[in-house]
Amino acid sequence: MQQTKEQVPAATSAAGKHGTEKQRLSLRDAKVKDLTGDKRRLVEVPYTASLAQTMNALVANKVVALPVAAPPGQWIGAGGSMILESDKQTGAVRKHYIGMLTMLDILAHIAGDDQINGGDGVSDLDQKMSVPVSSIIGHCLEGLSLWTLNPHTSIVDCMEVFGKGVHRTLVPTDSHMENVSGVELVESATSYQMLTQMDLLRFLMSHASELEGIISHSVGELGAANENVFAITERTKVIDAIKCMKAALLQAVPIVKSSVTHEEDPKQLINGKGRQLIGTFSATDLRGCHLAALQTWLPLPAQEFTEKISTSSLLSPSGTPTPQRELVTCQVDSPLYEVMNKALTKHVHRVWVVDRQGYLVGLVSLTDIIRVLRASLLGYSQ
Repeated sequence: MQQTKEQVPAATSAAGKHGTEKQRLSLRDAKVKDLTGDKRRLVEVPYTASLAQTMNALVANKVVALPVAAPPGQWIGAGGSMILESDKQTGAVRKHYIGMLTMLDILAHIAGDDQINGGDGVSDLDQKMSVPVSSIIGHCLEGLSLWTLNPHTSIVDCMEVFGKGVHRTLVPTDSHMENVSGVELVESATSYQMLTQMDLLRFLMSHASELEGIISHSVGELGAANENVFAITERTKVIDAIKCMKAALLQAVPIVKSSVTHEEDPKQLINGKGRQLIGTFSATDLRGCHLAALQTWLPLPAQEFTEKISTSSLLSPSGTPTPQRELVTCQVDSPLYEVMNKALTKHVHRVWVVDRQGYLVGLVSLTDIIRVLRASLLGYSQ
């Protein structure tokens, strides 16, 4: 396929070193193992770890989710799976992964449904953070959606899994099963690695030249823009935003200007389409907050919180305030490669679609990107 002078270089530049290493392998010949070769060992916590310890692990390792391990034979597998770690020498099962914990799980637990202290949901934060992590597994749907992908699974089949909304999977490092497609329900290995939608996007960007005939089209043409977009307003408090996100199984929501003509409940999600976009609230925003800061900030309006989070020296690795986070947006006629590049370079899992005036039209998520790429690839191959 012939490259253009502007499109493909713009996309491949975001892939960096990873792209040059993987470019030799055709996308259609690639396997899951080709995405995990340079991944580090799995970050996990035991089922006895407290939420405070788990949050520290998330922050220290700069991850937004990790699996929870327990003794074998005592737990029902997450999502119906049996994901076991066994001894390399004897084959004896050492641990059983019982679920995936995300930052939203922790925040949803903190927010709770209690009416203590006027219903702010943040009273006695130390006590809430001292409970074992096993006690909140499954409170959010993703906690029980623990999947594995065999390393010999094709990239196209991997795209099918991630294109259906699975955000991350475990990949055994020493599986001997060949010609496996799709998600494994039973797996035992001596160790695992984590594979995410962002890892797959990075790999796909490294093969932009093979995808040029697809990614040069706009997100509107490809059907990648989702017009069903739930939002909160600048009047919504952080504590209420978290409760809304938990109920709707959302990891992030746009913040839009509140209406001056309609009565709106700031504690409820609203239809964001056609509203002025002013910010983004994400569960990962609270990653790294000290408990004292959390207790102070959770009652704040979400927009005020996002401004504080971007200027707080507490959350900056260098100890100095960081510039306010920019809104990552595109338009319906934006080429898919441009949206992929933004998602990758800004490390966001969704790009808001706006019109020329900055009013919200919809969103393009990593799930949407992977879904339309796979559908187009299969269409091209027929």
